[in-house]
Amino acid sequence: MNTGSDEAAESESVAATTGDGAKTEPALGSRAPEFIKARRALHLSWQVGVFVAGLAVVVAGVIMLPLPGPGWLVIFGGMAIWATEFVWAQLVLRWTKRKVTEATQRALDPAVRRRNIILTSVGVVIIAVLVAIYVWKFGFEMPWKIKE
Repeated sequence: MNTGSDEAAESESVAATTGDGAKTEPALGSRAPEFIKARRALHLSWQVGVFVAGLAVVVAGVIMLPLPGPGWLVIFGGMAIWATEFVWAQLVLRWTKRKVTEATQRALDPAVRRRNIILTSVGVVIIAVLVAIYVWKFGFEMPWKIKE
């Protein structure tokens, strides 16, 4: 339900695209509802709540880094929560998205894919040779079951 004028919505949609149809990044700043932004105390408490929620998610992600779980994914989720309210988090998230996109484009390069396939194949051959040497020397028994 939008009680404001349509001019704000039009300016936001114009900011999202350029004349040639290419999309630009959305404007930085708080995405809190207008009635919250209008009251300083309410906006400050909103920011504290967003910060605490984002901090809890980021801390959970940091805990998941050495433990089983999607640590980095959860950390980026916490950054996305912070990015709804804080400009510094929006800038960090934009930088991260740009770097991930660049890495994806590099990984999809045919020469890089060919190199990765060759390196993986060499690694698999080395591991197969090591396993064959182990089986030849010790048989199929595990080391902790070898009789003296």
